[in-house]
Amino acid sequence: MALQPYASTGQRIWYYTFRVLCGLILFFLIFPIIIIIPLSFNALPYFTFTPGMLALEADAYSLEHYRDFFYNDAWQQALWNSLSIAPAATLLSVSLGTLAAIGLSSGKMPFRGVVMAILISPMIVPLIISAAGMYFFYSRIGLQGTWFGVVLAHAALGVPFVIITVTATLVGFDRSLTRAAANMGAGPVRTFFKVQMPLILPGVISGGLFAFITSFDEVVVILFLGSAGEQTLPWRMFTGLREQISPSILAVATLLVSVSVILLVTLEILRRRSERLRGMSPG
Repeated sequence: MALQPYASTGQRIWYYTFRVLCGLILFFLIFPIIIIIPLSFNALPYFTFTPGMLALEADAYSLEHYRDFFYNDAWQQALWNSLSIAPAATLLSVSLGTLAAIGLSSGKMPFRGVVMAILISPMIVPLIISAAGMYFFYSRIGLQGTWFGVVLAHAALGVPFVIITVTATLVGFDRSLTRAAANMGAGPVRTFFKVQMPLILPGVISGGLFAFITSFDEVVVILFLGSAGEQTLPWRMFTGLREQISPSILAVATLLVSVSVILLVTLEILRRRSERLRGMSPG
């Protein structure tokens, strides 16, 4: 909100102080992420700025770490594992989470609050506890160390995000539309895909993007449930920091940050589109 011309001295002081505090908090949160970007172009295998980098010498910067990532078989295998697990987990999360959100949005559903709390519990329970529980359960049924087991575990972590975003979208949904479709002879499945889905699609896509990010960046569960054949990109980065410190990790981190920024921008675009569809903001 802009500062009003008739604001008092105290209001003016608070106006500028508040913005300085917000700027400092933003800097505190963003600086550790931004600092890795120039370090990823270091020509030397160091995790610190060299004198040449500080002097902005051209020879001090290089794409060597990015080349190592794209041409190293171990890194590429980890990337392929992440790209095979995350989309499958996202698809499963979106399917189950959307159906659950539609059911929870019904006022006739008994024990709605209890069911909602259980479904979003993976978001609340500490991840190490969820990972340990999944390990003991999956080892009993033979899914520990398998690709399908990792997909199921990541899907369980992504479902709460889909439920929350789709439920928020359904708050402004006009249920008279579904009744009108039923009166015109449309069945439940046709009504869902032709009436409900186009209106809640921004929420579904937003939840899917959150589920994808959760699966793609997850490292704790994969350490418990994965095998050497399911080593994902975050797992590779984690073990690389522990066993063999490679500056290529900085290049991978920079690429992941870039992808995250693109996804966040997409989420913001979808949020605004959802508000326009529900009449909450001007078109």
